[in-house]
Amino acid sequence: MTIEEPEPNPTSDHILDWLEDSVSFLPSFLDDPYGSGDISSYQWWDQGQELDQDFTSYTDNSINCNSAAVAGAVTPVILREIPDDPAPRVAPNHQRKNQGRRASETEDGDVVEEAVAAKKSVGSKKATGKATGNNCNNGSSKEGRWAEQLLNPCATAITAGNLSRVQHLLYVLHELASSTGDANHRLADHGLRALSHHLSSSVSVGPITFSSTEPRFFQRSLLKFYEVSPWFAFPNNIANTSILQILNGVPSRSRNLHILDIGVSHGVQWPTLLEALSRRSGGPPPLVRLTVIAATSDNDQNTETPFSIAPPGDNFSARLLSFAKSMNINLQINRLDNHPLQSLSPQLIDTSPDETLIVCAQFRLHHLNHNTPDERTEFLKALRKLEPEAVILSENNMDCSCTNCGDFATGFSRRIEHLWKFLDSTSAAFKGRESEERRVMEGEAARALTDPGEMNEGKEKWCERMRGVGFAGEVFGEDAIDGARALLRKYDSNWEMRVEEKDGCVGLWWKGLSVSFCSLWRLEDTKPNNS
Repeated sequence: MTIEEPEPNPTSDHILDWLEDSVSFLPSFLDDPYGSGDISSYQWWDQGQELDQDFTSYTDNSINCNSAAVAGAVTPVILREIPDDPAPRVAPNHQRKNQGRRASETEDGDVVEEAVAAKKSVGSKKATGKATGNNCNNGSSKEGRWAEQLLNPCATAITAGNLSRVQHLLYVLHELASSTGDANHRLADHGLRALSHHLSSSVSVGPITFSSTEPRFFQRSLLKFYEVSPWFAFPNNIANTSILQILNGVPSRSRNLHILDIGVSHGVQWPTLLEALSRRSGGPPPLVRLTVIAATSDNDQNTETPFSIAPPGDNFSARLLSFAKSMNINLQINRLDNHPLQSLSPQLIDTSPDETLIVCAQFRLHHLNHNTPDERTEFLKALRKLEPEAVILSENNMDCSCTNCGDFATGFSRRIEHLWKFLDSTSAAFKGRESEERRVMEGEAARALTDPGEMNEGKEKWCERMRGVGFAGEVFGEDAIDGARALLRKYDSNWEMRVEEKDGCVGLWWKGLSVSFCSLWRLEDTKPNNS
């Protein structure tokens, strides 16, 4: 359906204030394994069935903080049920018994928990807040990342069928996990929930997510996150600047602009582009068409692409149309609901020969199956048939974590590492402070731990796929590179961008770890042999 501009309503709350705010902070385009105790020997262990046993809690006291080793044998129960998180609330002074502790494994496989002295800030908050968000000074090494040193061996023990090891590690994780601690405590909390859900799907994953929030709070959370973190703001900035670069290369300025939005920005990306179009030499295009392919929802948030599903009642189209009118932009929005990406076709998109079609695909295509059937390649072929002027592709830069590309332990460790980057960078972004917005963004990111559709691929594999269906890579323009670099300076100093000379891709990195990449593609002069 095509959404036309609504009639003005003086009693409405106008644009929810978010569009005005977005322009203020989104810069312009210039600016063994564990081989004892086989789980399979226990009748209740059958990973192909649900666990019928009631989950019980350990009754032991908290682990001694004075670097005492946890006993190797524990009471023969598997885990306790993890209660759902309550509604988000700010709890800056909340302290749990387990905070200020860390755990590690000895050479014998024992888990040792020790007290960690809290680091006190020195100097003003302004001087120390930018580069520090938690008390983990770990960089790209895994030193200090104790949550992974517990979660990954636990996943390995589950894969190996080692009951006693699973019990042992779950017990320690229960003692250390916290939804309000630093990045390690939060990772332990989300990871523990994911492991529990893997053992029995009747265990709720728990944290608050996009789809469980109220629309106004959802938009506020998005805007706050864009303000403090470049996780999405960085690729959006590069995409917007590249769209302007592409338009400047089109001979006729009277051509309409058609953007195919396959992303997770929920409208937040576009106000900055519209403002830039209004200041463009020669004026904006006669018509700007925005076709949004909304993510499909099957009412199971564990199978939905993280960050893709907005809460019921959220509608950014009306707000965006109102903003476009204030910029003297002739904007038309066509939102396609309940249309899987596999159904993409020129007829569905309704392309026109008198327009410049640009595809902006961000953090959604990795949910397409890349095994059998190969939905990913088929989608890219369909994308090529649209004959777009350009395709801007942004994706997570990580290896696949699906069951076809490795066992459970391998996939889980990859998801955990990616979530660590998010939680660690978000802790720095919010300067370690607790907030409702932080909790909802972290809860949404944590869905990747239980989502079977998370089938990421590295940058090189994506480039290979794009070239295989008939696209040729193109280097980003100077404006895009300079604008992205300027944008990154407003965030924590541990963020960096890297431009690849080989393929022209631009990568976003956190503490020396690759997070995502952006790439620009044009049609090859000739059709691919396999099309």
